[in-house]
Amino acid sequence: MILGFVILYLLLSVGIGLAAARRVHNTKDFALAGRSLPLPVVIATVFATWFGAEAVLGISSTFVKEGLRGVVADPFGSSLCLILAGLFFAPRFYRMNLLTVGDFYRLKYNRTVEVLCTLCIVASYLGWVAAQFKVLGLVLNVVTEGAVSQPVGMVIGALIVLTYTTFGGMFSVAILDFVQISVIMGGLLYITSVVSGLAGGVEAVISHAAQAGKLDFFPRATAAAWIPFIGAWITMMLGSIPQQDVFQRITSAKDERTAVRGSVLGGVLYFCFCFVPMFLAYAATLIDPTTFTSLLAEDAQLVLPTLILRHTPVFAQIVFFGAVLSAVMSCASATLLAPSVMLSENVLKGLLPQLNDWELLRVMRLVVVGFAALVLIIALNSSASIYQLVVDTYKVTLVAAFVPLCAGLFWSRATTQGALYALAAGLMAWLGLELFGPSDSIWPPQLVGLFAAAAGMVVGSLLPQRIGVHG
Repeated sequence: MILGFVILYLLLSVGIGLAAARRVHNTKDFALAGRSLPLPVVIATVFATWFGAEAVLGISSTFVKEGLRGVVADPFGSSLCLILAGLFFAPRFYRMNLLTVGDFYRLKYNRTVEVLCTLCIVASYLGWVAAQFKVLGLVLNVVTEGAVSQPVGMVIGALIVLTYTTFGGMFSVAILDFVQISVIMGGLLYITSVVSGLAGGVEAVISHAAQAGKLDFFPRATAAAWIPFIGAWITMMLGSIPQQDVFQRITSAKDERTAVRGSVLGGVLYFCFCFVPMFLAYAATLIDPTTFTSLLAEDAQLVLPTLILRHTPVFAQIVFFGAVLSAVMSCASATLLAPSVMLSENVLKGLLPQLNDWELLRVMRLVVVGFAALVLIIALNSSASIYQLVVDTYKVTLVAAFVPLCAGLFWSRATTQGALYALAAGLMAWLGLELFGPSDSIWPPQLVGLFAAAAGMVVGSLLPQRIGVHG
């Protein structure tokens, strides 16, 4: 029954996505849904794009092992990113009427900065999308009781997401997000009511977590504890702001006010709802301590699916896996689309200036296919956890793309030379420490890279200018 529902749900999602593809007539429709989305849909896309593999399985398993302190990057950093983006970046971005965030780097600086920042941002999506594909493989493996292996499940899931994303672009993503958010929220809230009863009630679970120290958030008052903590928080809070998926949600809104409100409300909703899978995963350790303690040691990402399959009725299982599929598919499609659009618009378009808009749209769709294939290879060969795959992706955008973006918007003296100095300093400091730095250092390499990028921007902008805006 569960497998039949999953197949039906996947087919329905593809059908909705392909139906939405009829509204795509040009690159603006494909990338930004024609800048026509109302507030409820913008909130849904902001929430659903981020509420994916790491939120349902990654954050929950990390919380069970490390407590709130272990999930400072996501949801604390990531939700603050959406709120900050809505309050400070959305108004400026929306007025500029750009297709991608990469366009900003070209208009403010030059083509070189555009290409370098675009490549860094595109690279950051590899781990994020790989995490979504890994969960699709895990879900299909679980619901088929092992008949479909996780690698085969990844391939099947990737092909399904690729189908409607390639044809429908942002229209498919937005419409499916709006449909899927009701499945996600309703499904997980229903599961919570079932599981809380098995665990002795909500208060019992929260009380046990508090006594076990899982609700302690701030670290000890030492530099060795606070510096890595701040580094993890900042990585997603600031490193996510230059991301194309955040930019797409802002600029797909029907007007500036909708863009601001949608980003802020979507961020708040995301933060609040991430505690639901955390609660479910921790409740599992109370319901069946022996089984779930061993799972934590083997593969913590299986705690939540195993809890649902072993301790809830069939209807609850159908609801849960429907919610998981909704979360992962909506997240995967959006994060597959974003880098593909950037790569086409900000790198390939400059190499193929003779393309008209319809030809560029075809190129975008081809790039979506190519990017999906590359990410699938990474997912099939990666042993990293879902949570770590997601968190690590934002290090490169933090050290390379954030400072040129922020300075370009808010510092009138920022120059092209400053942006290039920031890129070089941030990347060299980060990579140098990642590859050759001491393993016991309390300073996260990406935090040092951020400081180096800021220094590079200031020094490069204030020194005599040797690089022109169009140089």
